[in-house]
Amino acid sequence: MATSSAKTVAEYLESLPAERRAAIEAVRKVVRKSLPKGYREAMGYGMIVWQVPLDRYPDTYNGQPLCYAALAAQRSYCALYLMGVYQVPAQAAALKAAFNTEGKKADMGKSCIRFRAPEDLPLATIGNLVAATSVDAFIAQYEASRKRKERTSVRKRAPRR
Repeated sequence: MATSSAKTVAEYLESLPAERRAAIEAVRKVVRKSLPKGYREAMGYGMIVWQVPLDRYPDTYNGQPLCYAALAAQRSYCALYLMGVYQVPAQAAALKAAFNTEGKKADMGKSCIRFRAPEDLPLATIGNLVAATSVDAFIAQYEASRKRKERTSVRKRAPRR
């Protein structure tokens, strides 16, 4: 499936084939149930996103809301993006450990978990990880990452002596 042009989550879900819709809806239910207050569900980047609204935190590098998590049906798999897990190594380790404990194969990128069915995922752990980061904590993680990037960039530009 190419990037969706759906304007609403309902429109996005309706556009999916039945099997993909069922998988996306099952994972979406876990995320929504676990999501701390303050994040907003919307469509962004052609997928369902849970984000920090601009009226709460407008100072982003690209002028777009901070994306905390996202969910999409891709061409041959579904994908769950967990930016909070990507930013916190202990959470990434907990996610990998949950896959091992449940005897499931982790098909992961940096912040992406690829799956075909909800049964491929350690859903209870994903719910716990989604619930673990408040909006304030996520904003603090984002700001800390931007400061690290700024320091690295300044060091790269400084002349050697």
